[in-house]
Amino acid sequence: MKAVILLSGGLDSSTVLYQARADGCECYAISFDYQQRHQRELQSALLIAQVSGVVKHQVVDFDLRLWGGSALTDNAIALPQERSLDEMSQNIPVTYVPARNTIFLSFALGYAETIGAQRVYIGVNALDYSGYPDCRLDYIQAMQEVFRLGTKQGREGQPIEIVAPLINLKKTEIIQLGNQLGVPWELTWSCYAGGDVACGVCDSCRLRLAAFAELGLQDLVPYAQY
Repeated sequence: MKAVILLSGGLDSSTVLYQARADGCECYAISFDYQQRHQRELQSALLIAQVSGVVKHQVVDFDLRLWGGSALTDNAIALPQERSLDEMSQNIPVTYVPARNTIFLSFALGYAETIGAQRVYIGVNALDYSGYPDCRLDYIQAMQEVFRLGTKQGREGQPIEIVAPLINLKKTEIIQLGNQLGVPWELTWSCYAGGDVACGVCDSCRLRLAAFAELGLQDLVPYAQY
């Protein structure tokens, strides 16, 4: 079975890639250079794709700085730092990139239909504080209907399936799953801040560090502050 994997190079998407591999899929990874603040993640995506043995890895280029709207695509918007987990859960954060997962899934759908893939894997999870509207189960269910209605395969009764294996998992549970699957955490990248050393204080770093700490595990990625 062929599967397209949305691979950012982060903890979640890397776990999903290894899950797809464990599911017996031929994995075709796709990453996106949208001129994000944290382009360092693409280096990790390349490394993860190499060590996991994907059939093919492609990086799609486009520039979401053209309209900004997020701290990840507009450097004039300050990146939240040193927030508590409770603070992160209050509202949709400025690191939300408008329609990002819809854009990503649209590319993945086109690629999947072109190569005759049966699945698209995505690493969204709804439980860990981010509040992103496009990381929730109802969104994935709605996009599944788009996949069914908007493709030749779907209209012929063989819709491409969106697989979101992490959707109901906490970050600690994702790490436990990744450990079982053999994900090389030291190659992954979660920091939003940019640069070659993870900041340790952005929301993504803090969520990751808190999960490793809760499990009593050491995160082998180096941090500027920890």
